[in-house]
Amino acid sequence: MRVTLLLLIFLIATAPVWAQSDSLVSVKGIITTGGSPLPGATVTLINTQFGTATDTTGAFQFVDVPTGTYQLSVSLIGYESYRKTVKLTAGQVINLSVDLRESARNLNEVVVTGARATELRKSPVAIAVITRKEMNLNANTNAVDAVLKGVPGLSAVTTGPNVSKPFIRGLGYNRVLTLYNGVRQEGQQWGDEHGIEVDQYGIERAEVVKGPASLIYGSDAVAGVINFIPYVPRGAEGKINGDVVGEYHTNNGMIGTSLGLSHVKSGWKSAFRVSNKLATAYTNPVDGRVYGTAYRELNLSAMTGVEKRWGSSFLYATLYDNLQEIPDGSRDSLTRRFTHQVLESDEDDIKQRPIVPDADLRTYRINPLHQHIQHYRLFTRNRFIIGKSDLSVLAGFQQSVRREYNHPTATDQPGLYIRLNTLNYDLKYNLPIWKGVEPTLGVNGMYQTNKNLNGTDFPIPDYSLLDIGSFLFVKKTLGPVDISGGIRYDTRLIDWVSQYVQPNLATGFDQLVYAPANPTAVPQFAAYRRPFTGVSGSLGATYNISERLLVKANLSRGYRAPNITEIGSNGLDPGARIVYLGNRNFQPEFSLQTDIGFIGYLNDMDVSVELFNNVIDNYIYQARLYDDAGQPVVIVPGNFTYQYQQSKAQLYGAEFSLNLHPRTSKWLTINNSLALIRGLNRNPRLIEQQGDAARYLPFIPPLHGRSEVRATFGPDKGRLTALYARAELDYYGAQNRFYGVDNTETATPGYALVNAGFGGTINNRQNRPLLQLFFQVDNLFNVAYQSHLNRLKYFEYYTASPTGRFGMYNMGRNASVKVIVPF
Repeated sequence: MRVTLLLLIFLIATAPVWAQSDSLVSVKGIITTGGSPLPGATVTLINTQFGTATDTTGAFQFVDVPTGTYQLSVSLIGYESYRKTVKLTAGQVINLSVDLRESARNLNEVVVTGARATELRKSPVAIAVITRKEMNLNANTNAVDAVLKGVPGLSAVTTGPNVSKPFIRGLGYNRVLTLYNGVRQEGQQWGDEHGIEVDQYGIERAEVVKGPASLIYGSDAVAGVINFIPYVPRGAEGKINGDVVGEYHTNNGMIGTSLGLSHVKSGWKSAFRVSNKLATAYTNPVDGRVYGTAYRELNLSAMTGVEKRWGSSFLYATLYDNLQEIPDGSRDSLTRRFTHQVLESDEDDIKQRPIVPDADLRTYRINPLHQHIQHYRLFTRNRFIIGKSDLSVLAGFQQSVRREYNHPTATDQPGLYIRLNTLNYDLKYNLPIWKGVEPTLGVNGMYQTNKNLNGTDFPIPDYSLLDIGSFLFVKKTLGPVDISGGIRYDTRLIDWVSQYVQPNLATGFDQLVYAPANPTAVPQFAAYRRPFTGVSGSLGATYNISERLLVKANLSRGYRAPNITEIGSNGLDPGARIVYLGNRNFQPEFSLQTDIGFIGYLNDMDVSVELFNNVIDNYIYQARLYDDAGQPVVIVPGNFTYQYQQSKAQLYGAEFSLNLHPRTSKWLTINNSLALIRGLNRNPRLIEQQGDAARYLPFIPPLHGRSEVRATFGPDKGRLTALYARAELDYYGAQNRFYGVDNTETATPGYALVNAGFGGTINNRQNRPLLQLFFQVDNLFNVAYQSHLNRLKYFEYYTASPTGRFGMYNMGRNASVKVIVPF
């Protein structure tokens, strides 16, 4: 880590010296379509950090670009991409005029998630791109929700509005790798009760890889990857640019604010953002206000760096601080009003808990039983141009500190208190193109340590993890066929010493120690040291039938080493209300997935069909633990006990989309999507014992359909532009194919939600954006429903209810307004 920091300091310190020798050039122009200005088009100099979006007049400008030869790219969804080689010489001013033609939508869009930046049309793997513009059209309470509404096959397990764990095609947790600008997110992904530590206001776009991505990223990417890409500084040279965001939600009183600043000059770029969110308990027509779902969240992020002829070097830092209440679902048995815990677990009686006062349901104050999650990230991204090749170097450090306060009589004493430190590294060397073959060599991995601090519950041990993997990736174009693939080898070592639990005389609770000093100490974690290895890879091709018709096929093998809870857990996770028991004999998961896709971008419509079949060996899942008499094992009163199991599994399904954009009515767009996923448990012994209850996998989303009608209208110039109105139907079918052993899951009825919104841009007298306004109403008819992936559905203490309803329901009607003021 010290070497990396010294290298970074050296690069930043010497870059101004190199910059003094550069001759700088200005590039500007106008982007039009059919002669009319085209605002919002992306203009970039490929393989550099020079990039911007055209303003309302279609104009763009780059200032102080080093001399040299570049590829200028202009793109906008719905138009053919434009590329031009520009040679910049000293003293020259380039003035371009480009007219884009309507085209095959976003097939030519470039994605950066993977070994090499590539066009969507050339990738045989299913990849979806969600821009900030699309995210703004929906009311979002976290970064995951901002993405999943636009990607068929993407879902989330939720524990309230601010806690969403992404699932791709029925797989989640450590099987979905979350990235922040290419850096893998490490923050106890196995936990249910906290979300992804990413600022939703600072994300410019997200790229979602659907399917095993172990070839490039190693373990934990067997389901796919979500790469959250932060804002890239752009705007007028030498001036402070930025925006102010204000947002309000009526359902839970969520107030979101964000301020972003950026500066660009002579190849140097800097950006800073501070965001804050706070919310009360959310409400629905069945439960009223749901106690334990309020939260407060603070995010800080900053970046600085330089782009020159030799390459680029950037430094990023983020801070995430979240206070998140812990819901437990306890109620009065007759009135169904929420109650709260006031005594410790050994004295607590669910039936004698006091009812939560109304004032505590409507307050922004966080109740004493809550989580405090902090995540810090510092990393550097560097790219060095070496002749006709280039080397990318990423190195970073992140720390996740997680406290869960679950002691009502000692509110300052955390029950769970763990600190996870992770060093990440990633090197990719793009070799020179040889006879049309584009090879990439890569090495990446991490070193990780986990430490239990001053807590009283110890679900996982103190441990260390060393992970390293190397890969070879190649791609080549043969006429209308684009081929890509490669192979990878991974090794991961997990290690810990024996650990014991003994009384802590200073606190009156338990403590975790390596050497017991008390005769009452009991073993908690026996020593463990084991390496896991795996070979993964993929091979796929895209056949370009025409500019607008594509057929894709890909075969990939994924690999995932068991995570720490699956092999080492032995204790209560208070936020999840579950005692987890691991299995030290688990083998790595290996998946073999086949993907076939058809994409057609026609004159009046876009259509896509994606089919997948995924067979997993050694699939790991949770199951409730019962004793020999068939009774549930209760280790901690009021909490479930689960033990991990392993078997073969199969997931298959399809995703369809049909988007209509008639040329005769250019103001009208009708978007439709449908996703179907089936998850089968291939454990014949368990099925023989339990029957249909064991035939399916847990956490499989039901049939999901989405239809949106959007109208855009208004002049291209004037005080009001980019006006839109939209209506949406979000349909979820009944889920009757679930993992029902021991009532782990239950059937979920289908439901349909109607959403609507409108918005636009208000310009000043110079036709420059003054503010953007987005108004949205979700669940317009206040439907009472429970998502099958809503964990709160199972937070229930009674077997009978006077209302006939059990568990907690999802959010009711929610109106939101968002205002963005650029400057």
